[in-house]
Amino acid sequence: VQLQASGGGLVQAEGSLRLSCAASGRTLSNYHMGWFRQAPGKEREFVAGISWSGSTTYYADSVKGRFTISRDNAKNTVYLQMNSLEPEDTAVYYCTAMMNSKYSGRIRDSAYYDYWGQGTLVTVSS
Repeated sequence: VQLQASGGGLVQAEGSLRLSCAASGRTLSNYHMGWFRQAPGKEREFVAGISWSGSTTYYADSVKGRFTISRDNAKNTVYLQMNSLEPEDTAVYYCTAMMNSKYSGRIRDSAYYDYWGQGTLVTVSS
């Protein structure tokens, strides 16, 4: 499956952005999906994940209550709605896909993902 992330950009603190991840090549319902991010000089970290059906979502503590992950399997697209953005959210955001034969509880672990998109840059100014 090919993943194409979009929607990044420059936003002021307390602003909002919505990232999209469009999948092609395979039906998205075959995968649990995740968003990770990597800030300059830092390791890649888990942001949010959603099970293949959309019934279960997972969030990093740092974004809980501010970010919302969702999916539209009919459109083969996953979204990350980001509200109340902070300068600390500045990073390249990557969408990822994990085959739904794997346990969704692994969704926070990047090692279990099978496909990665190219990333989209989010910059939050103070």
